[in-house]
Amino acid sequence: MKKLSYTIAAAMLLFATAATAQDVAKGEVRKIDEGAGKITLKHGPIKSLGMDEGMTMVFRVKDPAMLKKVKVGDKVDFEAENASTGYTVTRLEKAK
Repeated sequence: MKKLSYTIAAAMLLFATAATAQDVAKGEVRKIDEGAGKITLKHGPIKSLGMDEGMTMVFRVKDPAMLKKVKVGDKVDFEAENASTGYTVTRLEKAK
């Protein structure tokens, strides 16, 4: 029984890791509005949000401090969710 529990736990961890890797989107910063807590990104597909094609759109940011880490023209990796207030970036960092 213990072996089965470990197997299930390992499978869940692998699934969670794979799902997280798929949720990372790539984009380019087009505009930053620190006062409104928003960022405009030109991005590729975001499968976790059902976006199969890239586009340019405005996102809210979960933490306004994220906006200080990037500037217009930066290539970024980000994660977003469809929150009650609209599409919201939950993680943002310069692409490597």
